[in-house]
Amino acid sequence: MKLITAIVQPEKLADVQIALAQHDVAGMTVSECTGYARQHGHNEIYRGAEYTIDFVLKVKLEILARDASVDQIIDVIVNSARTGQVGDGKVWVVPVESAIRIRTGERDGAAI
Repeated sequence: MKLITAIVQPEKLADVQIALAQHDVAGMTVSECTGYARQHGHNEIYRGAEYTIDFVLKVKLEILARDASVDQIIDVIVNSARTGQVGDGKVWVVPVESAIRIRTGERDGAAI
């Protein structure tokens, strides 16, 4: 099992969610987050005053997946979240040792 974590632009969340549903991804966890990478924030002007926005609003998706479906899920996320602009986001994958569904006690692959 793997945990796929993706940071995407908030306006792309609906596109990613629809694309994942069409590829039979059963569930995901979504969190609002802020941060920066290469873009290091940006400047905005509000009522004539310039402000530096150090952290950019993003959305973090977490998906627990079987090893065999990881590459397909990554492709779906990347293709549906891409705008071609700086700040599109990142995807990374980490191994998961065990997973347990609390309601039934099912473990590992059965818990996904």
